[in-house]
Amino acid sequence: MDALLSEIRACTLCADRFASTETAHEPRPVLRVSETARILVAGQAPGMKVHLSGKPFTDPSGDRLRDWMQVDQTTFYDASRIGILPMGFCFPGYRKGSDLPPPAICAKTWRKRVLGHMPQIQLTLLIGGYAQKWHLSGFDHPKRNVSDTVAHWRDYAPGVIPLPHPSWRNTAWLKRNPWFEAELLPVLRTRIQEVLNA
Repeated sequence: MDALLSEIRACTLCADRFASTETAHEPRPVLRVSETARILVAGQAPGMKVHLSGKPFTDPSGDRLRDWMQVDQTTFYDASRIGILPMGFCFPGYRKGSDLPPPAICAKTWRKRVLGHMPQIQLTLLIGGYAQKWHLSGFDHPKRNVSDTVAHWRDYAPGVIPLPHPSWRNTAWLKRNPWFEAELLPVLRTRIQEVLNA
């Protein structure tokens, strides 16, 4: 795993792509993984705040995600217990003020290799559409958008739980879907504690 992480941190596959964005930034892969992690947080891609900090979910989305999970920062950032592996390791940049999607080449190049070094994963949290599409491709179900996938979370539990993105932009969605907090979150929190304390 250490050799693989060194390769990833030296990756410049998207350097030209990032240089041509509004932010004209350089690659900075942000992930936290280990061979002993039992929970995998599969997100989308780092935002600008995470790009600058070099630490995943150091933003309001991270605060909301940790609240959903009912874990403190110490537990959340303990890579020996919780792995954080976004679909795109680097901040993809902005176009017209909005985050660009994670470049597909990142997952194609690295994802299976990293997951191959994480044999202890018992619970995978799929945050947003990109992670859900990649990780659920082998499930037998019709194509679903994020709302439908999260609404059908029981189809994937207990090993996989799909979640909406914890961004403040989804506050209205959360208000329209009170079942998420009433039904899904208690199961999520119980499952996380089961896995962490096993």
